[in-house]
Amino acid sequence: MAATATMRNAGGAVPAADQPMDPKRVIAFFAMVFGMFMSILDIQIVSASLAEIQAGLGAGADEIAWVQTSYLIAEVIMIPLSGVLARILSTRVLFALSAAGFTMASALAATATNIEQMIVYRAIQGFIGGGMIPSVFAAAFTIFPPSKRNIVSPIIGLVATLAPTIGPTIGGYISHAMSWHWLFLINVIPGILVTAVTWSLIDFDEPELSLFKKFDWWGLASMALFLGTLEYVLEEGNAKDWFNDEHIVLGTIAMLIGAVVFFYRVFRVDFPVVDLRAFTNRNFAFGSLFSFVMGVGLYGLTYLYPLYLGRIRGYDSLMIGETMFVSGAAMFLTAPVAGALSSRLDPRVMMMIGFGGFSVGTLLMTGMTADWDFYELLLPQILRGCSLMLCMVPINNIALGTLPPERIRNASGLFNLTRNLGGAVGLAIINTMLTQRSDEHYARLSEHITWSNPAALNWLNNVGGNYDSYGLDGASAAVKKLAGVVTQQSWLLSFIDVFTGLTLLFFSLIFLTLLIKRPAAAAPAGSGH
Repeated sequence: MAATATMRNAGGAVPAADQPMDPKRVIAFFAMVFGMFMSILDIQIVSASLAEIQAGLGAGADEIAWVQTSYLIAEVIMIPLSGVLARILSTRVLFALSAAGFTMASALAATATNIEQMIVYRAIQGFIGGGMIPSVFAAAFTIFPPSKRNIVSPIIGLVATLAPTIGPTIGGYISHAMSWHWLFLINVIPGILVTAVTWSLIDFDEPELSLFKKFDWWGLASMALFLGTLEYVLEEGNAKDWFNDEHIVLGTIAMLIGAVVFFYRVFRVDFPVVDLRAFTNRNFAFGSLFSFVMGVGLYGLTYLYPLYLGRIRGYDSLMIGETMFVSGAAMFLTAPVAGALSSRLDPRVMMMIGFGGFSVGTLLMTGMTADWDFYELLLPQILRGCSLMLCMVPINNIALGTLPPERIRNASGLFNLTRNLGGAVGLAIINTMLTQRSDEHYARLSEHITWSNPAALNWLNNVGGNYDSYGLDGASAAVKKLAGVVTQQSWLLSFIDVFTGLTLLFFSLIFLTLLIKRPAAAAPAGSGH
């Protein structure tokens, strides 16, 4: 009897392969997918338009980064918490409340008149919106039969990877065509529709309000402290020179205290705020590890390409968006191919092809020069987009496809958290590498540009003479220009170092794939306790 109740609460047993899908559930699922798309898109949609927001709010250069950081910190706390909340409130209530709250916070962000208001509204937006993301993954693997996975898995994989990739493109277009306020106002009407549809149509499970009495408030507080300060340290560490800054030191101490209390509570209380037992499933553990590394690749390259185009090529946000659109188009076109292959190919082979393609794409980037433009970046971006989709579909299926339904809601929160943390860790390492390596390359290049180097002196004389002919101070102008060339080349060499590191990382994953067991069919609803 208890097993039956559990099955009902988890969204029912996995339907038989030949059972027709309820149209209501299909519509509800696609509304949830759109809600997830808005939530993930909102992380990156402001990244190309931070300068416009900074000017509009009169914010300082060190404050404007918090428009993104506050969103990420709040979201990373909510994502693992959503599994427990979905059990207590039901998927219907949690998702509809998340969509409504996200929509209201978006409208508020558009009305912000100073940076403090914007940071608070973005934090609310990130926290409430974070509840939508894992619910979609859980729904996909509980309400659809395994025979439909090759359709459903590419859809959620596409949304999870496409949204952050095209975020800068959409943001650049919106802020150029209208104003930065529309980056947030654009969510309002779709958000109202998503709220109405999901509230009306979701019927996957029933609430278990009695669990609220057992809710672990200390576990929630320690998890918020642990994950929130971890995200803060990773986001701000490089800009503040890591442990030479007292805020980073205090943040790290708070993170360690939060981690100790959180892990103690998770393993000691009856109803933990996050159930880590999903990691005892070997495929889920490996799937989460791969998801973590995909986060490094997904968010790392979404950051690196615009940084190169802006810093080396001098592109504005609209030109960066137009160049970055290639990856999004490649993902979109590869999604149906990945779905078709997932029912025919061993998922491990698909992942090997994806990781191989990704490493080839980053390997091509190690030959970059300061003259690389749209056409030179075309093939690396296509390889990146296609490979991401070929990896994401089997990773989702391996991690969540073999878990019993009653474990999926909690596991999907953990699985999504690994991707976000991978992005945060990856960006912290990439930023640190760029800073340190560019300093080293600058020092090395400077050693060769001395008054005893004839080539350097000839260059200075030629450029200086050119400026002199226009009646300018040629000597100082030439020295300044030479310093700019050295700075640009040192940045370029540090970009090459980062792309080399990413190539080695993704190439090594090809061999790690061999350790995964080939996933069998989905586990029956009564197993896996």
